[in-house]
Amino acid sequence: MVNDIKIEICIGNVEDGIKADKYPIDRLELNSALELGGLSPGVETLKYLKENVKAKICVMCRPRGGDFCYNETEYELMLKEAKMMLENGADGIVFGFLKEDRTIDIQRTREMSELIHSYGREAVFHKAYDEIEDLDEATRILIDCKIDRILTAGGAAYQELLQGCEKLKHLNTEYGEQIQFLPGGGVRIENVKQVLRASGCHQIHMTSKKQYPGGYLGLDEKQLQTILNKIAEL
Repeated sequence: MVNDIKIEICIGNVEDGIKADKYPIDRLELNSALELGGLSPGVETLKYLKENVKAKICVMCRPRGGDFCYNETEYELMLKEAKMMLENGADGIVFGFLKEDRTIDIQRTREMSELIHSYGREAVFHKAYDEIEDLDEATRILIDCKIDRILTAGGAAYQELLQGCEKLKHLNTEYGEQIQFLPGGGVRIENVKQVLRASGCHQIHMTSKKQYPGGYLGLDEKQLQTILNKIAEL
């Protein structure tokens, strides 16, 4: 935590988790394949990090890139995958289920949430939320499904997070006592102060990444430190 702001870092591998844990962060969102927007990691990666970092670890449950409308086989596998991660120490599961009309798949969301809570962990609905037209209605549904937190840019496109901050502030004001809102999707050095001020939220999600040789995306420690310094100035 920095200046009463909870910090969540999105990572795609073990090395990034070890690096990030040196900083005053609260959570890691563990993925693989950040180049595809983040997919499910391997369970051994989770197990290693649970033994070697202090921060809580929320694990992405997403079997493929593309949309968030999954067939029955994909869904059943996601439930099994989530269960395996929870049994191996995941502090939360990050997921999102939509129907073809880009509304929330309520039944699947409720079932996943119930599974996660049966282990006493956090259920986090990811940025699939930003594809929904009526975010107020979506929020009420997610509250009813007992989702703990929503990762969102307030409906804005990726890298346009500031454009969603007015909506984020409204959502946080209206529903913030019932569900958490986690601003994310384009947090940068030059906008992190504005995002936190404009949204009224007291937590932030960022990747703080750069492209490494070979094309993969990984943590940029220099960028991360600069962003944390900006938050400290608030």
